Amino acid sequence: MSQPVNEPVIEREEEDDHDLLTFGEAGARLQEEMQALRRSIAELEGRPEEAAALAKAQARLEAVETAAARNARQTINDDNFEKFFGYRGTARRNTT
Repeated sequence: MSQPVNEPVIEREEEDDHDLLTFGEAGARLQEEMQALRRSIAELEGRPEEAAALAKAQARLEAVETAAARNARQTINDDNFEKFFGYRGTARRNTT
């Protein structure tokens, strides 16, 4: 499936552990969902008979955008690592 011209390419980290839902993979999935919702909203706009579906898609887009913003913060740091994972360690950061 080709990428529409005006949508950015969604990138995934090559070295991510694909058995885990990492911040990067979650972010990519959220971006894909936002793109799909924006396409749906564009198709539904101007169709009065689809007002309920349009409102539902707009509400979902807002929720997904909020989740993407939360995910982008990647709030795991050295101070809360143990609480999040249950063992002592340090937060992995961009190492490239």
